[in-house]
Amino acid sequence: MAKFGCLGNFLVLCILLGVLGSSHAQLQLNFYAKSCPKAEKIIQDYVQKHIPNAPSLAAALLRLHFHDCFVRGCDGSVLLNFTSSTKNQTEKVAVPNQTLRGFSFIDGVKKIVEAECPGVVSCADIVALVARDSLVVTGAPFWNVPTGRRDGTISNASEASANIPPPTSNFSSLQTSFASKGLDLKDLVLLTGAHTIGISHCSSFSTRLYNFTGVLGTQDPSLDSEYAANLKAKKCKSINDNTTIVEMDPGSFRTFDLSYFKLLLKRRGLFQSDAALTTSATTKLYINQLVQGSLKQFYAEFAQAMEKMGRIEIKTGSAGEIRKQCAVVNS
Repeated sequence: MAKFGCLGNFLVLCILLGVLGSSHAQLQLNFYAKSCPKAEKIIQDYVQKHIPNAPSLAAALLRLHFHDCFVRGCDGSVLLNFTSSTKNQTEKVAVPNQTLRGFSFIDGVKKIVEAECPGVVSCADIVALVARDSLVVTGAPFWNVPTGRRDGTISNASEASANIPPPTSNFSSLQTSFASKGLDLKDLVLLTGAHTIGISHCSSFSTRLYNFTGVLGTQDPSLDSEYAANLKAKKCKSINDNTTIVEMDPGSFRTFDLSYFKLLLKRRGLFQSDAALTTSATTKLYINQLVQGSLKQFYAEFAQAMEKMGRIEIKTGSAGEIRKQCAVVNS
């Protein structure tokens, strides 16, 4: 009888399966149960103490997690500052990351976790746990966060610019970007649904209002004209406005609900990338299914997508390191 093993053409496949299997095996719920048993409770308590005083930070911390995972995987590389050891401009200075917030919050959590268990809990895991716990405090759904990620030692601004989908993305580029991270169209819709509690600066979408075709005064025809007029009159009064903040889900931006998807179907998504979700029959159908379904179902499916995102290109085992400070690699 023939025996099947890692021979010939199957060698590469077996190696890949082995790598994938080992990384998933090492990412597990309560990874720190023995090495730092109080870690997750310490993080949760810190979040529950501070987020109610700054609820808008919850969406910012979720965005930080997303931007981390889309560049070199969920490895905390987005947290690194430029130093002589990084040898290049880090992700922080890339255009998509210049409006990120929450770095000092992560540093605050890391400090108290380090006091409890020095050199044990990774910054990458702290980002993932803080994102989940912050959203839960605001009334968003809970999702499992398996832990065991290790911190990366490389951070490149150019990679952030290349990998983080901009708000001007069309459907094709969004599909390609998410697929490159192992995420499908359903994940794309669900994860974008986090815009239900998001805020943005006018600079992220002002071309839709004032310069859509490259000619000053032209407006994106896919944007509801009444909504556009309201934005121009009350929020983004000129194409040069870089400071005004706009709710991504007007009237409901503090509530994690289905309102954002309902607005998409009314052509009131703030970004071109929001509107792009309605240009595909597949994603538009799924948006309709979400809107017609229950909030409980959306929560369950969003939770699955978040856990899946949290597994992108993780470093485990002996890869990377456990940073002592989240903003700098260990010396």
